[in-house]
Amino acid sequence: MPFSLGTMQMTTGKNGLTYADAGVDIDAGNALVERIKPAAKRTQRSGTMSGLGGFGALFDLKGAGYNDPILVAATDGVGTKLRIAIDTGNVDTIGIDLVAMCVNDLVCQGAEPLFFLDYFATGKLNVDEATRIINGIAAGCEASGCALIGGETAEMPGMYHKGDFDLAGFAVGAMERGSDLPAGVAAGDVLLGLGSNGVHSNGYSFVRKVVEISGLGWEAASPFSDGTLGEALLAPTRLYVKQALAAVRAGGVHALAHITGGGLTENPPRVIPEGLACEIDLSSWQLPPVFRWLAATAQMSQPELLKTFNCGIGMMLVVAADQAEALTALLRAEGETVVQMGRVVAGEGVIYKGQLL
Repeated sequence: MPFSLGTMQMTTGKNGLTYADAGVDIDAGNALVERIKPAAKRTQRSGTMSGLGGFGALFDLKGAGYNDPILVAATDGVGTKLRIAIDTGNVDTIGIDLVAMCVNDLVCQGAEPLFFLDYFATGKLNVDEATRIINGIAAGCEASGCALIGGETAEMPGMYHKGDFDLAGFAVGAMERGSDLPAGVAAGDVLLGLGSNGVHSNGYSFVRKVVEISGLGWEAASPFSDGTLGEALLAPTRLYVKQALAAVRAGGVHALAHITGGGLTENPPRVIPEGLACEIDLSSWQLPPVFRWLAATAQMSQPELLKTFNCGIGMMLVVAADQAEALTALLRAEGETVVQMGRVVAGEGVIYKGQLL
């Protein structure tokens, strides 16, 4: 991927300063590009036209099989979950989170993610660590059928504390004209929930505060799962792309909602027309242990929990009632945990039935 550091010439007599003297190592950047080329190559798909290292990346929509495509774009980051990855040194899956936060949004529009670009910024480039991070990005892309075709690695001394870094992701997808979602949502539609893999990548400022209150360190045994607390809270965001697209192509899917910041209270209404509401039966699934621990430790009320976290549902599908059973079977065959969590009714927003806590 392009490694742009600009140019700087500073001379003070016979032995002039170099860019390395200012804290920027161009050779390290070039070494990183060579290290990550095999990972990027594994993500190649139909439509990919160029490798890493150029000033831009090319993609052929016709080569990807589209006749009259509409492009869809999404960008996101990982948020303060990065802090846990940095503090524990466990950076291998944070790239999966980055990809998931972008491509899971794209699929909610009915789009197939086609290619991905990343932005990785740090004060001092550690080639081994950066390779691990970008290998995680490539793994997320590969699992989503999305080509990693470029990005930017920025080494910026004085901008980040030692060992810190930041990530941003940019995904572009496509759909045939007229196939965008949501479409056709009506009263009586069934809500299907796909299980999450824990907290995913939202609410980590709150999570870190709860861990502080608990008095536990990242290396302490997790009170709700195997392994350490840090490992448990770094469980990567699930990628729903291939499963969701399979359901969309089977027919009967009217909308999808990625359950991110705002939880189950704020996200489902974004795909429901005015005058309709999501009636969600909270007794239709079990609240995962991580959320029980967070709620108990922070003494959270149920409404606060529902508008902060995904509560075990990472993606919600709104489907035609007569297709609900078939789509449930299809999604389970794709490896998803599926719950029929409610239905669309007259009203506004979200109407909760039952209890999670």
